[in-house]
Amino acid sequence: MNNLLGAGACTGGGADSGAPGHSAGAGMEAEALPGRDLFVVAKCMVPTDAHLLAGCLVAGGVPAVVADAHHVQADLLIAPALGGVRILAPASYLVQAAEILAAYERGDYALDDDLDVGEPV
Repeated sequence: MNNLLGAGACTGGGADSGAPGHSAGAGMEAEALPGRDLFVVAKCMVPTDAHLLAGCLVAGGVPAVVADAHHVQADLLIAPALGGVRILAPASYLVQAAEILAAYERGDYALDDDLDVGEPV
């Protein structure tokens, strides 16, 4: 994977993993929201990418939520002004979120092109 921030991928916050591209850290710290227990663990320029990453986090046991997706979906040109779509997770899950995001970047969740998913139902 490559750094696609301008082309639809994401950047991450949280523990530094050294993973390329979306990076579950890339030297960035998780950004706290004032008065809340939620931290920005990743940002994406495309709402679909944000929902995909949030789904991976939720499947991994992290209660992640997506913020600003509706604003960006309504007008993709404002995505850079907003800083992208934010993926938020509670402080107690930051390490787990960083591990899941790093696994995503490594391709641990990738499916092979020739994967047999069975017959349609």
